[in-house]
This record gives sequence, structure tokens and C-alpha cells, in this order.
Amino acid sequence: MSDSSQRSARGERILVVGPSWVGDMVMAQSLFITLKNHDANCVIDVMGPKWSAPMLERMPQVRRAIVLETGHGETGLRTRWRLGRSLKGVYDRAIVLPRSLKSALVPFFAGIPRRVGFTGEQRYVVLTERRRLDKVVLDQTVKRFVSLGLPLEGTSDAIPEPHLQVDTARQRSLREVHGLHQALIAMMPGAEYGPAKQWPLPHFRQVAEAMTARGYQVIVLGGPKDQEAGETISDGLSGVINLCGETSLTDAVDLLGACEQAISNDSGLMHVAAAVGTHVQAIYGSSTPNYTPPLTAARDIHWLNLSCSPCFERICPLGHKRCLHDITPDQVIARLPS
Repeated sequence: MSDSSQRSARGERILVVGPSWVGDMVMAQSLFITLKNHDANCVIDVMGPKWSAPMLERMPQVRRAIVLETGHGETGLRTRWRLGRSLKGVYDRAIVLPRSLKSALVPFFAGIPRRVGFTGEQRYVVLTERRRLDKVVLDQTVKRFVSLGLPLEGTSDAIPEPHLQVDTARQRSLREVHGLHQALIAMMPGAEYGPAKQWPLPHFRQVAEAMTARGYQVIVLGGPKDQEAGETISDGLSGVINLCGETSLTDAVDLLGACEQAISNDSGLMHVAAAVGTHVQAIYGSSTPNYTPPLTAARDIHWLNLSCSPCFERICPLGHKRCLHDITPDQVIARLPS
């Protein structure tokens, strides 16, 4: 039996080099689903940062997560070489989602025969198949990810929505531990990218007041950096619980799965909420829903599309953040359950 026939019989072995941002890793699940739709027997392993491993366990298409022990922004050449050599002979194809040179090094060191990615950062040697990025056709991050898993001839596959699995037993335990015995609304005031993506905290607080008056409990989710923001929203408000820095990423997956709605900046947790089926109130400032929309039909988009946006800056270059300030709490409240 030829090598190609053997590969077809057992399913292709694929290594995906995943992105470094939470939201992008959620959107990458659309690629994993697409690969499985084309070859149900394929094996998909995903290489990513340490934080991503527990979340990848919530994606049934992924066999295992491979942790790359380098910090964000670090080259880690020796670490990548060692990891690559340990994977020699394991995979048939690598799909490299980031466009940096360093992201393609592990598949290169592993000698994976087919290494696919977009042209960028002089990756002529480390990739065997360099795709041209047509930003007009591939106008969304998720489309770019999925396209790398399709033949060059370009079948126009529909983009499947990500679906993270919720652990209902852990969900019940988390609700008990945090005293969450009413219907829930989530708020995610953070955005790792920068303040030009962050809706004003007084706006979040006004929405929280309105929802507790309607009988809901409100949970504020985020990382340790968001603790102060969570306090600003929750301080003195009965029924508003600040869980920023108190939960892991997979805790957030399960808690968001218990919420009726989530109010969020354009952030990683917004994509998590969409992927567990929670209705999302998505607030956009310096970015645009045309590029990174929540991948769900259960959504309301709040975006003013001002003449100065999207600027994609971390800090408002004009100093006024009107793209966010002028989205009023009442606009969001009107879309929430009464």
C-alpha cells in the first residue's frame, strides 16, 4: 500500500500552530470543524500557549494540545527546536495560523512534509506551501483560518460556528460556590488589546443596576487585570458579583454557558460566550464587527461606525473615545430581557 493510501485509510495527521489570543483560538475551532468535515478520520493536535490547553480540551475535534513553553513575544529558538525534534515523523501536514516566522519553526524543525501558511516574514524555507492573503476575499479572521485548511482550488465552504463544550457538573458547582441562584447576566469589561476597545465602566454599571432591578444576578468576568474594573461596576450593588481574577478560563466557559446574555467588549471572552450559545451584546470601538464578529446568530452588535473608526489603535488617537462613549447604556438595556 502506498504512503498516500495508508494516510487516507488512517486519516491525515495534522498539527495546527494556534494563535496566541483567546478569541482567535476560539475562532480557530471553525478550522478544526472544517478539517473534520473533509476527513472524519483525521487527527488534529494544536500547539499553543499554556493557557490554551484547557480550552482546547473543550473542542471535541482536537485530540490533544501541545504546549509551547515560551512567553508571549519570545522567540524561544532552542525551545522550538527541541519541541520540533520531539515531533519528528508524527505528522503529515502542519497548518500555521500566525503569520510570523517564529510560528512556523516547530513544524520546520519537525520535518513535517507539508507545511501550509500565509506568506509573511520571509517564510520561504520554513513553509512548503505559502498562500497569498487576499484581504478582500478573506475579510475576516475566521475566514483566513478556515481557508488554510482548504485546497488551493478553493472550495467555498460555509464557515461553521465554534461550539465549546460545557461541563454541566462543574457549572452547577461553580454556581453553588459563588452563590448564583438566580437567572444570570454576564459582563466582560476588559479587553487585553487596550482601552480603545473598552466601553466606559459607568455604562456597564448602569446596565448592571437595570438588570438587578429586573431580578437578575450579574457576574463580572475577566482576568486579574480586570479586578479593579469589576469593583467599579459591582461596588455597593446587591446582586452584582465581581469574579474578575477569581475564575480560570474554563470556569468562564462554564459560567458563561449558564448566562442568558453577556455584555462584552470585542474581546476573547466575547468569543467564548458566543461559542457556548449565550446571547451576546457585542460592543465595538476601535475595531469592527466586519472583521472579528461573534460567530453566532444570537447576537446584537453595538457599533457606531464613525468616520474615524475602525482605527485598530490600542489608545484612541483623538483622545475622545466617542466610538464607545456614545453607545449609551439605554441602547444596550433595550436589547436585554425585561
